[in-house]
Amino acid sequence: MKNRNEILKSCPLFSGIKEEEFDSMLSCLGARELEYKKEAYIYMAGNAVSEIGIVLSGSVIIIKEDFWGNRTIISRMSAADMFAESFAFAGIPKLPISVVAAENAEVLFIDCRNILNAYPSPCGFHTALINNMVRILAGKNVMLMQKIDHISCRTTRDKLLSYLSVQAIEAKSKSFTIPYNRQELADYLCIDRSAMSSELGRLRDEGILTFHKNNFELL
Repeated sequence: MKNRNEILKSCPLFSGIKEEEFDSMLSCLGARELEYKKEAYIYMAGNAVSEIGIVLSGSVIIIKEDFWGNRTIISRMSAADMFAESFAFAGIPKLPISVVAAENAEVLFIDCRNILNAYPSPCGFHTALINNMVRILAGKNVMLMQKIDHISCRTTRDKLLSYLSVQAIEAKSKSFTIPYNRQELADYLCIDRSAMSSELGRLRDEGILTFHKNNFELL
């Protein structure tokens, strides 16, 4: 794993905060670090949560499971990514989602109340943290709207092309790598994996794209 501070410098929550302030800041915030094995639940649906999580190593997935155990992937988070902040700050009594380690992972936890807490002489970084959090929450609302655009498409083909088009635009290249394997991509787009694989094959045969594992190129 990279040095913890190197990871945190890449986290938007700490934008504008000097690296030499990290140790005192995390101490003031009561931050704690925990390790998780692959497939371990970090947060489970139905529980309350007051802490935001920041991935230090590995990756985690945000999932929604129905009564029968069918899983839909909401998003995947890697090093320096943050999760559960919307639910923590909103004070949701029961999480509607679960957070699972997609691989062995290390996570830094910060209680959201310690970010909002106003002391008689507040630490200088609190204002920066709150401003950064507002921007992060707004950005994630935009990402959610993108996903709604994908899954609202009527066919498997349209869902795939909608998602892959956005990935190419964000990468500023016709060649790009997506963060999901086949099953995770199917779960993210709410489609059947076999149907998705068949459609990918047709798109390749029609000369629309090529792919190898999670590497794609739009033609």
